[in-house]
Amino acid sequence: MLHYALVFLVIAIIAGVFGFAGIAGAAAGIAKILFVIFLVLAVVAFFRRAAR
Repeated sequence: MLHYALVFLVIAIIAGVFGFAGIAGAAAGIAKILFVIFLVLAVVAFFRRAAR
């Protein structure tokens, strides 16, 4: 999940450099969503592991 967030972040940066603002904004939004999902899953996994 974190890998895909970083991929979309790189796509957003490259699109921003070349002036594709719409694509850069969409890719950045997807990267943010994927990163939040990664954080939620990481916290859940941590607490499930700590409960054992």
